[in-house]
Amino acid sequence: MPHPLLRANPLHGNPLQTRQDVASALIDLFEPLLPYFSEGGARVTLSAAGAIFDHPAADLEGFARPLWGIVPFAAGGGEFAYWDLYRRGLVNGMDPDHPEYWGDVSDRNQRLVELAAIGFGLALVPHHLWAPLDKRGKDIVSSYLLKARERDYVDNNWKFFRVLVDLGLEKIGIDFDKTKTEAYLEELEAFDIGDGWYRDGPVCRVDHYIPFAMHYYGLIYAVLASGDDQRKARIIARAERFTQDIRHWFGPDGSALAFGRSQTYRFAQGGFWAALAFANIEALPWGQIKGYYLRHLRWWSKLPIADRDGILSVGYGYPNLLMSESYNSACSPYWALKFFLPLALPASHPFWAATEEEAPACDDVVALEKPGMVAMHQPDNIVVLATGQEHDKMRGSNEKYSKFAYSTRYGFNIEANDRHFDAASFDNMLGLSDDGVHFRMRETLEDALIADHVLYSRWKAWSDVEVETWLIPRNPWHLRVHRLITPRNLFTAEGGFPIQRADFNRDTMTETENSAIWYGQTDTSLIIDCGSSVKRAGKAQLAIANTNLIWARTLVPQLRASVPAGTSTLASAILAMPNHAWKAEYLTNLPAMPTIEQLEQLVRDKGRKIAAFDL
Repeated sequence: MPHPLLRANPLHGNPLQTRQDVASALIDLFEPLLPYFSEGGARVTLSAAGAIFDHPAADLEGFARPLWGIVPFAAGGGEFAYWDLYRRGLVNGMDPDHPEYWGDVSDRNQRLVELAAIGFGLALVPHHLWAPLDKRGKDIVSSYLLKARERDYVDNNWKFFRVLVDLGLEKIGIDFDKTKTEAYLEELEAFDIGDGWYRDGPVCRVDHYIPFAMHYYGLIYAVLASGDDQRKARIIARAERFTQDIRHWFGPDGSALAFGRSQTYRFAQGGFWAALAFANIEALPWGQIKGYYLRHLRWWSKLPIADRDGILSVGYGYPNLLMSESYNSACSPYWALKFFLPLALPASHPFWAATEEEAPACDDVVALEKPGMVAMHQPDNIVVLATGQEHDKMRGSNEKYSKFAYSTRYGFNIEANDRHFDAASFDNMLGLSDDGVHFRMRETLEDALIADHVLYSRWKAWSDVEVETWLIPRNPWHLRVHRLITPRNLFTAEGGFPIQRADFNRDTMTETENSAIWYGQTDTSLIIDCGSSVKRAGKAQLAIANTNLIWARTLVPQLRASVPAGTSTLASAILAMPNHAWKAEYLTNLPAMPTIEQLEQLVRDKGRKIAAFDL
């Protein structure tokens, strides 16, 4: 039964099959914002909740982020009825003497992020945003942008924001020193780690910022910048190569891999397909690109992602502040409108004219070497094993980057209380506790390697507790082997995939001395011990509510054990499957478990440092 609040989703009921459907979706997403624009048009205030930056910057988000969709819509001939509002807000927000002034821009300030959308607008539709302004208005806008672009930007995808502002300034004929722009373009290219992958700054992580930021902005630059042909050719070549890998982050139903930070930007995840179309890059047949693009938006149309008045909520599959980051304001989700970039293209463009195609079948296990991932295509799902990613400076960073497996179908859980070991989910993680109350998980890594399709990591739960982990794909299963070296006894819990929990306790479970299975109303999830050196008992865990990204209530199968001081090994087989594809024979036909000696030999012979981890 659909969620009762699904009707609040502005995408709900739209077939999302044609260019006109997509254009209608954009307007339907924008119009609920209109009552929240300030009198002077410069600010959009959606909530009293705060972010790490000040409220005026959050209100600027609400003003600027819709432009990512509105600008290409207008560039493609769409009739937007609120340009007067935007021009008034643009001048008032940048006028220091106006009460709706956005504030001065300092180094590494959130305003630098939002001005990129304004630069993009000036570059693509100056006849709407710039030409109708009087001299005073033009002086105010150009002065604010010129001052802002001189600031220092964060050393990651933010450096594209100066580039985008400069594209706008160049289009409207404002002179500026391009030395800093060229320096940033060089530094952005230095984030290239091969096979079309970048890292998002000097960090051991790659996530959705690679497709929806690094590639997205780079391809806009390749279209709108004058000259610089060699750099633009490199940007395009990387995008073409990247396409072959990133398609394994999109499930057959259009869902994207839930992985990393900033999940609240939702269908911005499909921005890479949008940017390929905008840049006229047929990296796959146009019908396939269109399919990845439209299926993704249709997937979001079936989830309760908006509040009652049609405003996109902070959250993922439903409103959820637990999974958010400190830089998420109530206006932040409107970066999702980056998805609408192809509206700049006419209906005759081959992207829009193509017949939508399904994603090609893929029966092989696919190694994505640069990010340290291995992808397995399954019924209604893609499972990605992961090693080599880490980020330790935000809420839920362990869960967002350091789980052993991620999924397009099942999402992942964020732990709600790190002082309640017994209630923790530990979905696709190994939880360790030395007091039965507080707990640790894989977080930062000592080493990370890939050997054929096997992933290896070495990590420390405490300074004196070392764990080695091997992840082995055996589609549709995957196997995990851990070797723990600890000077004291530890409590351990290891989880499988989280699945949706039904109302009225209609789910059933099986707990045995070496396995746990949840038989849900839609899916089955299990974890089975495969010869650990200690006895592990199955536990069918009821996860704390509102911890999963996609479903408010989930079920997680676990294995639990007490591990003595010394060296122990834990080995398990993990599987989750939609019920229509579930086979009872899975339980009697487990994949063979390699020995630790075999795994060590494989890593010695073929192990390669994972590029994302190799700073």
